[in-house]
Amino acid sequence: MINKEYQDCLEMILHHEGGYVNHPADPGGETNLGVTKRVYEAYCKKNGLRVKSMRDLEITDVAPIYKTEYWDRVKGDDLHPALALCVFDFGVNAGTGRAAKYLQKLVGATADGAIGPNTIKKVNTFVDKHGIQDVMKTYQENRQKYYEKLKHFKTFGRGWTRRVTETTEAALKLT
Repeated sequence: MINKEYQDCLEMILHHEGGYVNHPADPGGETNLGVTKRVYEAYCKKNGLRVKSMRDLEITDVAPIYKTEYWDRVKGDDLHPALALCVFDFGVNAGTGRAAKYLQKLVGATADGAIGPNTIKKVNTFVDKHGIQDVMKTYQENRQKYYEKLKHFKTFGRGWTRRVTETTEAALKLT
């Protein structure tokens, strides 16, 4: 069964991701509902599914991808909902390994890009010490700094910044 926190976070992700895009400057290439062609085709192959045209993807096609390839990888069910939204969103936009490493660095865990029981324990201790709002805000500030260093910031920076701002605002409502 898919939980409410995941569903709420997925709605926010889909708000940011929009529909079909094939921007020539986007290193992700052809994308629909935020899922790249490479990720979609790999997921279909792994699960024995028929590949559809990227233009024809629907939410029902991508929701299971977001659950298994992003939410579950960042251990969204084990994080405070506010932090889960931020880490999930960053994972979708910049890779789950990077999102995990930024969280691990923040809380003093080994930054290996895979969130496991040791990272969760460190996160919980860090949140208890600093409060969920401060932890989430610092995570989002670090995320914004990451985007600002990218060579594509001139092209995509306004959208990335809006995404970080809106995700932060939504996450604050979950604290």
